[in-house]
Amino acid sequence: MSVSTKIDSLRESSPILASEATRPTGHRGFEAMARRRFQKPRPFKEGNYWWLLIRDTGETGSRKRQRVKLAKADMAVREVQKIADERLRPMNQGLGLVGPAMPFSDFVSETYNPTYLSRLSSTTQISYSGMISKYLEPRFGRECLKDLTRGTLEAYLAGMAATASYPTISKIRDALSSILRSAVHVEYLNKNPMEGLLLPRDKRPRRPKPTITPEQFTNLVKAMSEPYASMIFVAVWTGLRVSELIGLKWRCIHADSITIEERFCRGDWSVPKTQASAATIGVEPKVIARLTHLTTLTVAVRAGRAIRKHRLIKSAEPHDLVFQSVRTGAPMNDQNILKRHLQPAARKLGLPFVNWRCLRTSHATWLVQAGADPKSVQGQMRHSRISTTMDIYAQIVPTAQRRALQQLSVFANGGTVPAELETAAMALDFSASAEEKSAQMDLRSNSRSKTFQIN
Repeated sequence: MSVSTKIDSLRESSPILASEATRPTGHRGFEAMARRRFQKPRPFKEGNYWWLLIRDTGETGSRKRQRVKLAKADMAVREVQKIADERLRPMNQGLGLVGPAMPFSDFVSETYNPTYLSRLSSTTQISYSGMISKYLEPRFGRECLKDLTRGTLEAYLAGMAATASYPTISKIRDALSSILRSAVHVEYLNKNPMEGLLLPRDKRPRRPKPTITPEQFTNLVKAMSEPYASMIFVAVWTGLRVSELIGLKWRCIHADSITIEERFCRGDWSVPKTQASAATIGVEPKVIARLTHLTTLTVAVRAGRAIRKHRLIKSAEPHDLVFQSVRTGAPMNDQNILKRHLQPAARKLGLPFVNWRCLRTSHATWLVQAGADPKSVQGQMRHSRISTTMDIYAQIVPTAQRRALQQLSVFANGGTVPAELETAAMALDFSASAEEKSAQMDLRSNSRSKTFQIN
């Protein structure tokens, strides 16, 4: 038997041997899973930028090829290679995708503005956009995210103290922190460098927040027309924020309380500012009565040479607004009310400082001066932190302290109290004795808070 015949007979008797000796064609999945993930592509220049082609794992777990912008085309090759290595290092080490080499302005325009800024309230968007365009982009626009270290940012904010006010610096800090926090969220940075950053010292004098007295409040309400007079009345007696006041609906009005469900601010409907703000607060019956009286009122509005009459409440269904625009019934604009009605009336009374914030602070101040405890004031104001409430207490001179000063004055003047000091003390203290307090205060409470009536 020849050699070839023996080989043929062995193949026929051993088919498994032939199969095992061939290249395994059915293990492509095993080969792909065992393939190394290390990658080191070479940067290339195209147009005005350096680019890098990488493979990255997406949210679904699939690996896709991506083209990443590294730097401007005028950057040296060695610097570009360093940026590429830093970009690839977390992926090669299994730390996930980061993008520290992305320019600040590109990240803001491509990622932050469409994805994160759009989720904020309209007023916050306006504030952050102004800080970005005026301060942040001119300074950090061409810098990479990796270059925004804590030391760099602290030096920048410290230098701003000579040219900008402290509130402006605080707004810059908030906007920059929001941007870098979103960079951490998309894994372009491993840590927010703004965490623990120290701001320059605030050298402004500590001035108390402006408030109005009950007499000034009464005159202000009389000087305004409806429905704006009722808005001011409700704002001071409830302490509602203006956005909550404008977004108030009839289903939130109860017999002796008001529920805050949502707010409206310059075109945006949203939930209340904090979780503590979404609550039910007790109110005086005269507040409910004044709101109900709005449904019966009609106002005359001049339209050219004609005068048209409009009902203040077009519809009072549960889903309808309590405060409706006079002509269309749409939600009101807080700035229009402030500039056209509230501030002109306040200036005529010699109160140029009055704004929406002043009305809310006045409500809290009256509660404190009426003798309410801090926890009750916090519940009525719906502060999420007691420290915010205590700031109001800090600017009110206690009654016992004023009486001690009066006694000092009596001692220094030989037993008589000057008339001007006695008048000033009466103006500061609305209730001179415990008996008068009990007669003047109407205490109402619910599960959340307590309110006091000041006659």
